Amino acid sequence: MNQEIKTSAKDFFLNLGVIVALYTSSIALLTLVFTVINRAYPKISGNFNGSESISLPVSILLIFFPIFVFLVWFLEKSYRTEPEKKHLTVKKWLNYLTLFVSGVAMAVDLVMVIFYFIDGQELTTGFVMKILAVFVVTLAIFVYFISDIKEKLNSKSRKIWGAVAVIVVLGSVIWGFSVLGSPRTQRLYKYDNQKISRLEELSYRVETYYGAKSALPNSMDELKSYDSYVDMISKDLQTGKEFEYVKIDNVSYSVCADFNKESIDAGVKSYYSEVNWKHAAGRDCLKKTVNPNLYSKPIQVR
Repeated sequence: MNQEIKTSAKDFFLNLGVIVALYTSSIALLTLVFTVINRAYPKISGNFNGSESISLPVSILLIFFPIFVFLVWFLEKSYRTEPEKKHLTVKKWLNYLTLFVSGVAMAVDLVMVIFYFIDGQELTTGFVMKILAVFVVTLAIFVYFISDIKEKLNSKSRKIWGAVAVIVVLGSVIWGFSVLGSPRTQRLYKYDNQKISRLEELSYRVETYYGAKSALPNSMDELKSYDSYVDMISKDLQTGKEFEYVKIDNVSYSVCADFNKESIDAGVKSYYSEVNWKHAAGRDCLKKTVNPNLYSKPIQVR
């Protein structure tokens, strides 16, 4: 009669650590891939939300993926000295949980493809690549753990799986930086987003002025004298220089700034209007025209 294998606290947390690191790394990997796909295959239109960043998923991968690799290696080492630990109850539960989660993810993935097809929605390149990425990652996890449950994995096959995982993760990180740029490039995009946010707020203040006075301010100083908050948003935080406001005619004006990079979002709309905030690298201006009808005062009926 086989003696029951007891699970120690060490065994429990080692196996739990593997699953937590695996789930976290997988989610971070898919987030990274989705972000790169969004940049490489942008939607035709979108909301004003700034440039996407790969900082968080890459940071998570750089920490959790090595932890996952180390814990798997450590467990494999312990299995060689104590083979009975392969049959720990906690290991079986976590393995079957992972099979369940990855199976559900693949099923949902396929449901989305069929739904989009039946519903007549366009299967864009970006959408197909995302679906494929989820399917490949979850299928790989499913195959690995079902092989582990059936005890078909040996030291050599585990090393092959590990090498493939490392290549996929490193390849995704390199792909991410090649599409979205280096950390320095990301910083420049964030500065540009900051400029856009302030120009948008500045534009809103200009049109508020027009709504109150039925005329555009002649200069930035005139706008500041009417609205003291403008003084807080009128400067570029990167350079310290003041943004440029120019009155073109009675209903048109422009706001200008020096941008680091050309905008990457096509058709991005402002919170306050349908104006496109796309810009070029270097000094660029956004011309806007006020609609007087929106600010006309109602006729009083006696």
